[in-house]
Amino acid sequence: METPTHAPTPTRRRLSAEVLIVLGLSLGQNAMYAIVRIIERYLAEPAIGQQTTTLNPSRASINYIDLTYQVLHIVFALVPVALALFLLSSQGRSWVRTLGLHRDGRPWWRDLAWGFGLAAAIGLPGLGVYAVGRAIGQTVRVNTSGLPDAWWAAVILLASAAVAGLLEEVIVVGYLVTRLRELRWGVVATIMASALLRGTYHLYQGWPMALGNVAMGVVFSFYYLRTGRLGPLIIAHLTIDAVSFIGPELLPPDWIDAINAN
Repeated sequence: METPTHAPTPTRRRLSAEVLIVLGLSLGQNAMYAIVRIIERYLAEPAIGQQTTTLNPSRASINYIDLTYQVLHIVFALVPVALALFLLSSQGRSWVRTLGLHRDGRPWWRDLAWGFGLAAAIGLPGLGVYAVGRAIGQTVRVNTSGLPDAWWAAVILLASAAVAGLLEEVIVVGYLVTRLRELRWGVVATIMASALLRGTYHLYQGWPMALGNVAMGVVFSFYYLRTGRLGPLIIAHLTIDAVSFIGPELLPPDWIDAINAN
């Protein structure tokens, strides 16, 4: 019988290529489109403050075809997450332990509490950034849902919030920060790379929202480097997006108009 051998440790060049491929298939691609989109917004009419973007648009005029498209969109959005977890499992490692998603004797409520705390610390100032951006005419009006008034709309919105939390935090923090540290990037450079990527793919909303997301990225990356726990960041992101997606359906229209006022 042949003695099994361990795979050789990937070189820095191979790891760098891997990072570019993963980002090119996911949020790095979104960042490139967002850069072009913000240029288009400033060149187009009307002014950027009078423009609108919809985060969860309807994808078909037929009810159940729309639902089918929504489910497919959610499923395929998770493929880059699966790829990142697969790559983090190389060399016999466990992505669960690498990302700090194991219990390790910790009470279950601790990560949950940290997640809700981070959501409040980031979400409330984020709402202020959006309001200020609207007031100075540099942030587009964001419609969080373009879905029809159907029984499945709320489920899709919550699923989309969960997918956004998984996709962004696994790729931009868990995967990217881990790989950059393995590539011997310094702590500050790693945090800024993760934060700037997060801000860049939000540029389509306007530069104030991009800066707000850079700040969020700094906090999240620092927390992950300090604690090694990704779970609270996923919970925080899911909570922020769930409130953003469902909240406008529950708030009085006058409140929404006041926030979106320009």
